[in-house]
Amino acid sequence: MRAACYGGIAPFRQQHHRGTHTQQQLVARLQRSRTMQNVDLINPIVRRKMAAARERPEHFWAQEARRLHWFRLWDKVFEWNYPERYRWFIGGETNLCYNALDRHVEQGHGGHTALIYANERGEQRLFTYAHLLHHVERVAAALRGMGVQKGDRLTIYMPVCPEAIMLMLAAVRIGAIHVVVFAGFGAKALASRIQASGAKLVFTADVTYRKGRDIALKGIVDDALALGEHQVEHVVVLNRTGMDLPMQAGRDLTWDEFLARGEEQSGAVQPMEANEPAFIMATSGTTARPKLTVHCHGGYGVWILSTGDWLFKLRPSDVWWATSDIGWIVGHSYIVYAPLMVGATTIAYEGALDYPGPEMFGSLIETFGITGIFTAPTAVRMLMSYGTGPARRHNLSSLQRIVCAGEPLNAPAWEWLQKHVLLDRVPVIDHWWQTETGGPVIGNPYGLNMVPIKPGSAALPMPGIEIEVMTLEGQPCAPNEKGILTIKHPFPGLTSTLWGEHDRYNRDYWERIPGQRVYFTGDAAHLDEDGYVWFAGRADEVVNVAGHRIGTIEVETALLTHPAVAEAGVTGRPDEVRGEVLSAFVVLKPGHTPSPELEQELRQAVRQSLGPVAVIGEINFVNMLPKTRSGKIMRRVLKAVILDKDPGDITTIEEEGSVEEARAAWRTMKEARRTE
Repeated sequence: MRAACYGGIAPFRQQHHRGTHTQQQLVARLQRSRTMQNVDLINPIVRRKMAAARERPEHFWAQEARRLHWFRLWDKVFEWNYPERYRWFIGGETNLCYNALDRHVEQGHGGHTALIYANERGEQRLFTYAHLLHHVERVAAALRGMGVQKGDRLTIYMPVCPEAIMLMLAAVRIGAIHVVVFAGFGAKALASRIQASGAKLVFTADVTYRKGRDIALKGIVDDALALGEHQVEHVVVLNRTGMDLPMQAGRDLTWDEFLARGEEQSGAVQPMEANEPAFIMATSGTTARPKLTVHCHGGYGVWILSTGDWLFKLRPSDVWWATSDIGWIVGHSYIVYAPLMVGATTIAYEGALDYPGPEMFGSLIETFGITGIFTAPTAVRMLMSYGTGPARRHNLSSLQRIVCAGEPLNAPAWEWLQKHVLLDRVPVIDHWWQTETGGPVIGNPYGLNMVPIKPGSAALPMPGIEIEVMTLEGQPCAPNEKGILTIKHPFPGLTSTLWGEHDRYNRDYWERIPGQRVYFTGDAAHLDEDGYVWFAGRADEVVNVAGHRIGTIEVETALLTHPAVAEAGVTGRPDEVRGEVLSAFVVLKPGHTPSPELEQELRQAVRQSLGPVAVIGEINFVNMLPKTRSGKIMRRVLKAVILDKDPGDITTIEEEGSVEEARAAWRTMKEARRTE
């Protein structure tokens, strides 16, 4: 990397006006070619990259792996003796923290801005690469002073703050394994992750900030540790407000007491064999029981650097903002590891995107000169409910691209952001991945050379990814036929096991399709004639109406075309005549109220979009939908509501009141039917 690439920001601002005309031309070209008729329109750069990965996979991945610094090169690229774990870059030694910090400082880029912390209260903190490395070395030494050794697990239950990021980097630096738990979960969810991982230490803070409130965390940790047996020896508390906290003698330490434990210790980096775990991450919880995925220093590092280049075009000159939380895989990969490994400036923001008002999103872009954003479709739909005014009130000229993932980016939300907010100046790119994959699997390769955008589609598989849509019986699906998306071979970013449950890993992911050893994503999708991937929701969220398979995402997208609709969640319910019909739960934008006329308009919007086969049994108006803390709609909870069943594990839910909200709407609808 050349020193000239490291521009820094002073103070928190860069000018990024170069290339604006090129971006406008790019978006215009992509829109003109949206109705791409054949895959030959995919540019040669992308085709060559895909072909290289397909024809000589081990050679391809060996070349990609050289993006990382290796203390020792590997003996073998790949090995898999099923049912054992597969392994990548066997015998190679590297370290995620060294790649994120040390190598940049050693190459003379220590003065470049690494991390900017900001929160909804206007506080800001800046760390250069040298400054951040110094702090991480202190934390690493303190961990060693606490007796933490290679392979030990530690739980981080903290907000998006610099100290939490330092802990993540320090843990992998010394070979420990971090388990970050979203600091919005309750005691039960936290306890289950502490117990399942066998964590030795728990790190927390006094509070996290959310929409003007101080949400206490330390008491939740105490409650979690009281719920059952665990291996926790100490709890370390970062006190940011100065409030008095209950501290258990002999167990609890303040942050300063923790740092003092490292005064006689070294913060030196520990070389790690490529397949040794870096962190454990629980799946987000749209399914009933979270799984503890394991990501390793080698394959994970290679994958997020490669996809960070291919899809996001991450560069050292970027000021990059992933609006997620460090408690999710997006936060791990694209708040912390990938931006720092590239040498970019990463934004860590604590708070809500619409607090103290919806202009916060645009204000942050203008203040820091943000060049790239990773956000969720849920966030886009939330901002959409406020209209274009708050976002366009600010100077967004620094932006070069926005990428979205988490759920399908419905075409109406894409069009609002692309055309009405950004005025077609920069592209809004959809893509798809999972906690299990570590980084993007399907997407539009902005970093290589973009292919035509088809709003609502996640676009194409990344190089090295071979996919097939098939039936549950293992038969390949024809173009435009819905089935289950499967991945035919392992790739470096894919978790190779579940912590303590390898048999479950094989059973849930590699043995689901009879006669086929393919990775079962659990997501319903279809491929169009050009090979683009269109997702319809989880496999159990496809509704069979009179023999027609209709994806819940398709119906939600149709509902979002109505100007009164802010959000929609759809599930199926049994019907004696049609087998199933659609049941919709709809959140309206401010200024709109439920009415029979509006309900009829919404039914018509679905009919116009999907035809008469999309039979809606009822529309239930609610104030909020049950969603995970990462913003994914929990459609299985809606299903449980209409079937009057226990929704199961809802420890990952954002607002528990949303379940009762859905129940109340469902009861109201049924009562209205009885009186008709």
